[in-house]
Amino acid sequence: MNTISKKKVTIVGAGAVGATYAYALAQAGSCTEIAICDMYTSLAIGQVMDLMQGAIYAPNLSIHVGTDEDFKDSDIVVIAVGTHPEKKCDRDSIIYENAMKIGSIAKRVADSGCEGVMLIVTNPVDYMTSIAYASSGWTRGRVIGCGTMLDTARLRHILSREFKVDINNITSYVLGEHGENEFIAWSLTQIATQSVEEYSKITGDTGKRVVHNKTDILREVKQTTNHIVNYKGISSYAIATTLRIITEAILQDANKIMPLSVHLSGEYGITKCALSVPCLIGKNGVKRIISSKLTKEELDALKICAESQIQITHRMYERNKKEFQAFEESQVSPSRD
Repeated sequence: MNTISKKKVTIVGAGAVGATYAYALAQAGSCTEIAICDMYTSLAIGQVMDLMQGAIYAPNLSIHVGTDEDFKDSDIVVIAVGTHPEKKCDRDSIIYENAMKIGSIAKRVADSGCEGVMLIVTNPVDYMTSIAYASSGWTRGRVIGCGTMLDTARLRHILSREFKVDINNITSYVLGEHGENEFIAWSLTQIATQSVEEYSKITGDTGKRVVHNKTDILREVKQTTNHIVNYKGISSYAIATTLRIITEAILQDANKIMPLSVHLSGEYGITKCALSVPCLIGKNGVKRIISSKLTKEELDALKICAESQIQITHRMYERNKKEFQAFEESQVSPSRD
């Protein structure tokens, strides 16, 4: 067991993703204390009780229902709250409601005096990372989103399957936004130190689908979550494992390179939004953004992702003005004759 002494993770959101993540941490021995917070206290209590039944076999682990008091001494605060989509609710309404929640939580975490890292899971994760960064007042490296880490894992799985090679011999990244505009950085992709084209020449037919149908590979990466949701209603195991890996990289000061969402301040010529790019991850979150040499097409794709995030920001700003105006009007007392 890979036990880390005196390390605390607080999870905000006791739903399927938050609870499965807590289970993954407990099973791996990634930390010694887990606090689970939720606006529905009964849900948090139930998840803690269930997890603790298994934690009797992990005597060095403490799991309890959390409150804002737990933020202060947490090494990592993971925010996994969200509004579940409903037929009557348009996408922007969901984004707006989630943004209000994330902004409020991020401010409470910062106000607590927490000196750890904030890890955002709530979708759209890149935009929510920007909201948390702005609301916290922290340095950008301490406010990160899980970004395209899971998309990258799915891509590497596909490449491993197509090339029939161990996944650990594959380097590749999905970059940009975690969403429709994400793209595969093929210029950074290597199979045993060689490009997919070079490796395919060596192996004959193996990997030809990748070389000749790169658009299909990206489509498969994007559609994986939809397939899982269609089959079982929600995707939780893969993201929980991904979050555990990110968590361990921070707690162990592992200095690993991961494609995570972080606010950009001129890297790749982009500002005013958070996007998923290769980052060096360790004790204090993002230690360094890796400015990889992308092709012109890849840089253009990254800028499309940035524009998408900025458009969301503008729409939410306009929506907030309307919400505020409606609130102000509701506070005006009716005139009397």
